[in-house]
Formats: sequence, C-alpha cells, structure tokens
Amino acid sequence: MKYFISITFNTSELFQVKGNEIKVSIKSKPELGKANRELIKLLSNHFQVPSDKIKIIQGIKSRKKIVHILE
Repeated sequence: MKYFISITFNTSELFQVKGNEIKVSIKSKPELGKANRELIKLLSNHFQVPSDKIKIIQGIKSRKKIVHILE
C-alpha cells in the first residue's frame, strides 16, 4: 500500500490517517536520518508490520513523503 505522509516537528502528538494520507508529528530532528527512522517506527507500530516492510520511496529529505508498506 502506498501512503502520502505530511510531517510536522515538535508539536503535540499527532497521527491522523485519512485514506492513503497520513499526518504525523515527529519529535526527532531532521538530521542524519533520525526523523525518518522515527517515522518508520511510528508507522510500524500503527500498521503492526515489521519496520523492514516500510520503505520511503520519495521525499527522503522532505516533510512530504511517499511511503510504501509491504504486507
């Protein structure tokens, strides 16, 4: 399944799913891949899939990402 992700930083906990669009808040700073790792962990917990089944396919350095989740 392909999801379009919008990320905000340093805000209150936010995780909204509407169809294939997800809005999520991340506490990690966007440096050295920390925010991407936190995003994958949050998605893994929410969708109950192993983190190695989640791939960022577009937007690795952007607040808007496209993520593919293998099931």
